[in-house]
Amino acid sequence: MACPLCAEDGGALIWRGERLRVIRAQEAGFPALYRVVWNAHVAEFSDLSAAERAHCMESVTVVEQVLREHLAPTKVNIAALGNMVPHLHWHVIARFGWDSHFPSPVWAPAQRPSPAAQEDAVRALLPGLEAALRLRLAELPLP
Repeated sequence: MACPLCAEDGGALIWRGERLRVIRAQEAGFPALYRVVWNAHVAEFSDLSAAERAHCMESVTVVEQVLREHLAPTKVNIAALGNMVPHLHWHVIARFGWDSHFPSPVWAPAQRPSPAAQEDAVRALLPGLEAALRLRLAELPLP
C-alpha cells in the first residue's frame, strides 16, 4: 500500500528541513493542528537513531512553544498514533476551552458546535505564528 506521507506533504507545508517537515493539517474545527512529519518513511519513533529522536522531539517542542506564545491555548495536545498512516508523525494541537470537542480528544465526538468567530480569530494569527515557526525550526542543529 502506498504511503500518503511519502507521496505528499500531508497538509499545508509550513517548513521543510533535511530530516522533517511541519505541516498545518486541514481539520475542520481545529485551525491550529500541526504535524511534525519525518521525511523518510519509518513507522516507529524507535526506528530513528538517538540523535534523530532528539532532533524530532526538539522540533515538536518548538511547535508547542510557538503555539503557546502566539495563541495562548488552554492546552496543547501532542500525539503520535500512526494507526491509519504508519509513517512517523507527531500531532501538535492547540486546544481551547471553547473548541467543539474540549476537553475530549479531537478524535472523539463533538460536544458542541464549532464556534466560527473564535476559530477565525485563531486563523488570523496563523501567518505570524508560522513565520515564527519557520525561523525557530531553521535554527535547530541537525543531528
